[in-house]
Amino acid sequence: MVAVESSMSNLTALHEAMSRLDEVWSDAGDSGELSREQLIAVSASVGVLRRRLDAVHVSVAACIARESRPELGAGSLAKQQGFRSPATLIAVATGVSMGDASRLVRVGEATAPRSDLLGVRLPARYPLVSEALDAGVLGAPAAALIIAALDRCRTAAGVERIAEGERLLVESVGGLALDDVRKLVVRAEAWLDPDGVEPREEERRGRRALSLFERDGMVHLNAVLDVETAAPVVTAIRGFVTAVFAARKDAPDAGAPDGDRRTVPMIQADALSVFCAHVLGCERRVPVAGARVIVRMGLDDLEAGTGSATVDGVDQPVSVGAARRMAAGGGVIPCVLGGDSEVLDWGRERRLFTRAQRLALVERDGGCAMCGLPPEMTRAHHIRWWTRDRGPTDLSNGVLLCETCHHRIHDNGWEIRIDAPGTATGTRTGSGVRSGSGSGGRVWFIPPPYVDPARTPRLGGRARFDIAA
Repeated sequence: MVAVESSMSNLTALHEAMSRLDEVWSDAGDSGELSREQLIAVSASVGVLRRRLDAVHVSVAACIARESRPELGAGSLAKQQGFRSPATLIAVATGVSMGDASRLVRVGEATAPRSDLLGVRLPARYPLVSEALDAGVLGAPAAALIIAALDRCRTAAGVERIAEGERLLVESVGGLALDDVRKLVVRAEAWLDPDGVEPREEERRGRRALSLFERDGMVHLNAVLDVETAAPVVTAIRGFVTAVFAARKDAPDAGAPDGDRRTVPMIQADALSVFCAHVLGCERRVPVAGARVIVRMGLDDLEAGTGSATVDGVDQPVSVGAARRMAAGGGVIPCVLGGDSEVLDWGRERRLFTRAQRLALVERDGGCAMCGLPPEMTRAHHIRWWTRDRGPTDLSNGVLLCETCHHRIHDNGWEIRIDAPGTATGTRTGSGVRSGSGSGGRVWFIPPPYVDPARTPRLGGRARFDIAA
């Protein structure tokens, strides 16, 4: 009865979302054409409708699973309908894959109210995820990622830490695409179970493989690499791609028909060939746009030998032991946070950001502060322009942006705000830099009025995925 009540509540919210979509769509009139503002409104309404439908689907999946539990035997709902399991019943009825149906069942069971052996009602295993689903804040795919991570860490982390992890994740996923939720969950798992990073790492390392074979006149390479093995490969190839695009931009005939028209996958394939040829001949320098593998770890973790470290451009954390091994090799820079550092603010004494400043910006921004591209595909830009605004070459006036986002900021009227470390907001001044300095601040992007009349700041940079912040 409790699950049915929940389903009815979700169904009411679903009807409201459908009415809202119908209202927004009807604004198009007889022409059937939508303005840009209407397209955004329709897209947002579709998103709400989809999340509301997910809430109904999850609740129904939990009911079907409950009525198909094994102890019912021949009375199982799924078996009565001719199916082996509730997931099979759901997959056939809705046309989704068995994997998607199984995830719906798992999310439903984790977010449905429970009862003990005496029939006393108990809250859901993950009540905050359940509330976020019912409120239309969270969709079923994101909820599945969160629940799977919490389940994996439940024994090692303990009840209190799991509850805190659930709260942090639910609060952080709003406005994130599913791929970004996946990044957040990966970091959350390392935070919830730091002692589990190294065993998982060893297991993944044991699965690394590279196969080569010929077919249809082409040589096929298939690589599956753990983070420690992949870090220099990923960094070098991305650096090569960045160097190629920089050369295109600087070339006077870049727009000519016979210019470099290779796609990114083509350039990455060429990079591998160039690197291997370089190793065989070792007579010329390979262009990788100054790429280096940067491994970041806390000073306390380094000294204690516990916890985890992160590799710039790779989502999966690594153990401190792996970080130490990587730092012992060439081309790897260990960035220990919490110790003494070089001077990071240069004022007007120099125009270009130094290497130390860039490392600090990568620590704060994680890559492109707006879209999340890896650090080697970004440049450090002055928020207040060096020439026009007399902006200083300081961290408080610097931000990492890829070329696309750099043009988006300038061409579309976005503004950037940098918070001071330890503050929730900064001070907006003029058209550029906001108060705050150092790598501990946070980056906020302020949309122009035509995108958001309220100009609500949107969090950017590494802070979006910092679960322990």
